[in-house]
Amino acid sequence: MSRKIMVLTGGSRGIGLAVACEAARRGWFVSLGLRDATTLPEGLSPDDAEAVGYDAEAATEAAWIDGVMARHGRIDAVVACAGLLDHDSIVTSDDVRVKRLFEVNAHAPRRLAAAAWQPLIASGAGRVIVMASLSGKRVKSSRSGLYAFSKFAAVGLAHALRHEGWDHGIRATAICPGIVATDMGLSAANGALAPQEMTQPGDLAALTLDTIETPGTLSQAEITLNCQLDGIF
Repeated sequence: MSRKIMVLTGGSRGIGLAVACEAARRGWFVSLGLRDATTLPEGLSPDDAEAVGYDAEAATEAAWIDGVMARHGRIDAVVACAGLLDHDSIVTSDDVRVKRLFEVNAHAPRRLAAAAWQPLIASGAGRVIVMASLSGKRVKSSRSGLYAFSKFAAVGLAHALRHEGWDHGIRATAICPGIVATDMGLSAANGALAPQEMTQPGDLAALTLDTIETPGTLSQAEITLNCQLDGIF
């Protein structure tokens, strides 16, 4: 099968869904890991995508990848868009809550990339995108501190994968947006920005696909972007 295959998390809405739709528009077939896999999200069809039951906290990445390989025979890109936002204090005593944040934002993307590693090598030009955040580059406030703690790990993951896969033609990129016009973005903005002033999911999706489709000789380790002035970003 010559059609390229993308494995994507967080595709039920927001940034992940926008990336899935943009990938389909460009001719990719997308395997979406969704908590509710009974139907495809709006904007996608069975010709372009499949829904697979997936819970980022359940460590089922290997089974998902095995199924993709059995059905399609290849994987060319892994895109980790699933994310959890938590405004709890960095000195919270709720360790379960902290571990859940890291499980979704850092450990699950690592497991997914690891499960897909051999197919990505076989692709010859495998790509890994970790949808991180500017909160993985700086801590903007105490309200975002715990979330930033997990997103720093996500950015580090992308760099580590980049080193691990370089000689195999795999390129990994951490994409670090500021506030995006999604439900999560509205929560993060806390009323400070109107949705139309935020980065739009479709624009971020186009940037993501451009990054995936860039030759390995023009690799970007990180991409930072923002809709407002924010210190060095």
